[in-house]
Amino acid sequence: MAQAKKQLFEIDLQTNAEFFKALAHPARLAILEYLAETKTCITNDFADELPLSRTTVNQHLLELKNAKLVNSHSEGVKTFYCLNMDKIQEFKALLDGFMSKISDPENCRKQIK
Repeated sequence: MAQAKKQLFEIDLQTNAEFFKALAHPARLAILEYLAETKTCITNDFADELPLSRTTVNQHLLELKNAKLVNSHSEGVKTFYCLNMDKIQEFKALLDGFMSKISDPENCRKQIK
Protein backbone atom coordinates (compact mmCIF):
# COMPACT_ATOMS: atom_id res chain seq x y z
CA MET A 1 0.00 0.00 0.00
CA ALA A 2 2.79 2.44 0.81
CA GLN A 3 4.28 1.72 -2.61
CA ALA A 4 1.11 2.97 -4.32
CA LYS A 5 1.19 6.25 -2.37
CA LYS A 6 4.68 7.01 -3.66
CA GLN A 7 3.18 7.08 -7.14
CA LEU A 8 1.13 10.14 -6.14
CA PHE A 9 4.29 12.26 -6.17
CA GLU A 10 6.24 13.70 -9.09
CA ILE A 11 8.89 11.42 -10.58
CA ASP A 12 11.63 13.87 -9.51
CA LEU A 13 10.60 13.54 -5.87
CA GLN A 14 10.44 9.76 -6.18
CA THR A 15 13.93 9.67 -7.72
CA ASN A 16 15.33 11.98 -5.04
CA ALA A 17 13.76 9.84 -2.31
CA GLU A 18 15.40 6.68 -3.70
CA PHE A 19 18.82 8.36 -3.69
CA PHE A 20 18.31 9.77 -0.20
CA LYS A 21 17.23 6.34 1.04
CA ALA A 22 20.43 4.80 -0.34
CA LEU A 23 22.44 7.35 1.67
CA ALA A 24 20.35 7.09 4.83
CA HIS A 25 22.88 5.09 6.86
CA PRO A 26 26.28 6.24 8.15
CA ALA A 27 27.91 2.97 7.03
CA ARG A 28 26.93 3.67 3.43
CA LEU A 29 28.31 7.18 3.65
CA ALA A 30 31.53 5.76 5.12
CA ILE A 31 31.79 3.25 2.26
CA LEU A 32 31.36 6.02 -0.33
CA GLU A 33 33.94 8.19 1.43
CA TYR A 34 36.38 5.28 1.62
CA LEU A 35 35.99 4.56 -2.10
CA ALA A 36 36.49 8.25 -2.89
CA GLU A 37 39.62 8.44 -0.73
CA THR A 38 41.21 5.34 -2.25
CA LYS A 39 40.60 6.68 -5.78
CA THR A 40 40.57 3.12 -7.12
CA CYS A 41 38.48 -0.02 -7.23
CA ILE A 42 39.00 -2.12 -4.14
CA THR A 43 38.10 -5.59 -2.94
CA ASN A 44 36.12 -6.61 0.15
CA ASP A 45 38.46 -4.74 2.50
CA PHE A 46 35.59 -2.64 3.86
CA ALA A 47 35.08 -4.85 6.88
CA ASP A 48 38.60 -3.94 8.03
CA GLU A 49 37.79 -0.22 7.69
CA LEU A 50 34.36 -0.18 9.33
CA PRO A 51 33.18 -1.30 12.76
CA LEU A 52 30.78 -3.76 11.13
CA SER A 53 30.77 -7.42 10.21
CA ARG A 54 31.58 -8.47 6.65
CA THR A 55 27.95 -9.58 6.20
CA THR A 56 26.61 -6.19 7.27
CA VAL A 57 29.08 -4.37 5.03
CA ASN A 58 27.98 -6.55 2.10
CA GLN A 59 24.34 -5.64 2.77
CA HIS A 60 25.21 -1.94 2.67
CA LEU A 61 27.22 -2.44 -0.51
CA LEU A 62 24.18 -4.11 -2.06
CA GLU A 63 22.04 -1.06 -1.25
CA LEU A 64 24.63 1.21 -2.86
CA LYS A 65 24.82 -1.06 -5.90
CA ASN A 66 21.02 -1.10 -6.20
CA ALA A 67 21.09 2.70 -6.24
CA LYS A 68 23.84 2.42 -8.89
CA LEU A 69 26.17 4.60 -6.81
CA VAL A 70 28.70 1.75 -6.70
CA ASN A 71 29.72 -0.62 -9.47
CA SER A 72 31.31 -4.01 -8.96
CA HIS A 73 33.05 -6.60 -11.06
CA SER A 74 34.61 -9.95 -10.21
CA GLU A 75 38.02 -11.30 -11.06
CA GLY A 76 38.37 -14.86 -9.88
CA VAL A 77 37.29 -14.99 -6.25
CA LYS A 78 37.71 -11.24 -5.70
CA THR A 79 34.99 -8.66 -6.17
CA PHE A 80 36.12 -5.11 -6.90
CA TYR A 81 33.99 -2.08 -5.96
CA CYS A 82 34.21 1.36 -7.56
CA LEU A 83 32.28 4.59 -7.39
CA ASN A 84 29.90 5.10 -10.31
CA MET A 85 30.89 8.68 -11.04
CA ASP A 86 28.17 9.18 -13.66
CA LYS A 87 25.46 8.31 -11.15
CA ILE A 88 27.14 10.35 -8.41
CA GLN A 89 27.21 13.40 -10.70
CA GLU A 90 23.54 12.78 -11.55
CA PHE A 91 22.71 12.62 -7.84
CA LYS A 92 24.69 15.80 -7.17
CA ALA A 93 22.69 17.64 -9.85
CA LEU A 94 19.41 16.32 -8.39
CA LEU A 95 20.45 17.35 -4.89
CA ASP A 96 21.56 20.81 -6.03
CA GLY A 97 18.27 21.31 -7.86
CA PHE A 98 16.19 20.15 -4.92
CA MET A 99 18.10 22.29 -2.42
CA SER A 100 17.75 25.33 -4.71
CA LYS A 101 13.98 24.85 -4.71
CA ILE A 102 13.69 24.75 -0.94
CA SER A 103 16.44 27.18 0.07
CA ASP A 104 15.01 30.43 -1.31
CA PRO A 105 15.23 32.91 1.60
CA GLU A 106 11.95 34.42 0.44
CA ASN A 107 10.14 31.20 1.40
CA CYS A 108 10.94 31.73 5.04
CA ARG A 109 10.09 35.45 4.99
CA LYS A 110 6.69 34.79 3.45
CA GLN A 111 5.84 32.32 6.21
CA ILE A 112 6.91 34.64 9.04
CA LYS A 113 4.92 37.66 7.87
